[in-house]
Amino acid sequence: MKAEKIREWDTKEIRARIEEEEEELEELRFRHATGLTESNPMLLRTKRRDIARLKTVLNEKQAEETA
Repeated sequence: MKAEKIREWDTKEIRARIEEEEEELEELRFRHATGLTESNPMLLRTKRRDIARLKTVLNEKQAEETA
């Protein structure tokens, strides 16, 4: 997921996507911790970075609105 693409979305879409990504990350962490399935540790890293990217763009948009 690229920041340029995220910047095209409005704040509602970004918040919804953050919520979805956090739920997916929680599920991945659970599967990884229990060892029920083979989970790729790189997926955890990718999800964390995507969430951080989403939150960064959301903060940028909120700063623009208040300025």
